[in-house]
Amino acid sequence: MTCCTIPYRRSAYSRIMFRRLQFSLAFFLVMSTSGSAVAADTGGVQTGLGDIGPAMFIFAIAGALLLTLVFRSTVSHLVRALSGKIGAKRIHKVIAARSKDILDDFLLPGAYGGLTRINHAILTSGGILCIQTKHYNGIIFGDADEPQWTNVDGIYRRKFLNPLIQNEGRTRALQKIVPEVPVANLVVFTGDVQFTSTTEKNVIHIRDLDVYIAKFVFGPCKIEDWDAVWMTVKSAALTDEDSRKDFRAQLSFS
Repeated sequence: MTCCTIPYRRSAYSRIMFRRLQFSLAFFLVMSTSGSAVAADTGGVQTGLGDIGPAMFIFAIAGALLLTLVFRSTVSHLVRALSGKIGAKRIHKVIAARSKDILDDFLLPGAYGGLTRINHAILTSGGILCIQTKHYNGIIFGDADEPQWTNVDGIYRRKFLNPLIQNEGRTRALQKIVPEVPVANLVVFTGDVQFTSTTEKNVIHIRDLDVYIAKFVFGPCKIEDWDAVWMTVKSAALTDEDSRKDFRAQLSFS
């Protein structure tokens, strides 16, 4: 999958906070200069910032610049975390409108051992969609068979596991619970990200999720009691805190 180059639009909140910090730095410099001038006019009377030595003044500027970079990174991280939570709620809203049988953020025994975490599962007519969500802005590069994809978000460049391969393991874990039921792998992106026409059919943006579910066709299936199927899935789903602790411990050793 190859993605087109699009202009990056920084979130409004991040942009505002960064400008405020820039203003604070400018104010600091102006006050320093003013302090020096006042000291000269008052015959060397101490006035605060203007009395620091050249080395200390340079150190203060360097510290302010470092704070700017750290603060910007922190804001970016917080905005991304917040957008992830908002994206998950948006996906829940879409799938809840399509089916009453949905599960969010639960664990299952992994297809190859351990535990695996499933973001969303929805029972539709004919089978189950196993949905993994990804919350990114910017540009995504990656092909279906590549182990890692790349996200370019402004000046930031990061790699992440191929979500198709990652969610395939989750899909198989769900399939083991209900082996007679078709289970499909679907990856949904939220955020300001776009894809070219070569995007895999089961990698979509949240704006296309409702239409995707409505049009998706599973393979042949002879299941008659879908309520029993969903009860089996719900019974296998792990949502207790002890299981989540075990899963976090598993991640720390991976």
